[in-house]
Amino acid sequence: MMATTKQVQAARRNVKKAQVAARRKRTIAHLPRSTRRSLSQQAAASRQRGGMPGHALEDRNREQLYEIAKQKQIAGRSKMGKWDLIKAIRKSS
Repeated sequence: MMATTKQVQAARRNVKKAQVAARRKRTIAHLPRSTRRSLSQQAAASRQRGGMPGHALEDRNREQLYEIAKQKQIAGRSKMGKWDLIKAIRKSS
């Protein structure tokens, strides 16, 4: 049984839509360069540890560092990025 021209066109449209959706799903490719770099640095640190969990400040995410800064009552922590928080926490210790 052969498909009609309309069915073939509809199938092509559906395939193209699926391809576009699959490309959009690649979220890492759409992240800022600095974020991608940070993720790769964290992955490299994890590989260096042999996959073991790390407790160094560099291995924690910004939210975890923010909580530590909050406990230490570091001023201006809400405006700081990850690396600024790490410096401030180390300075306060």
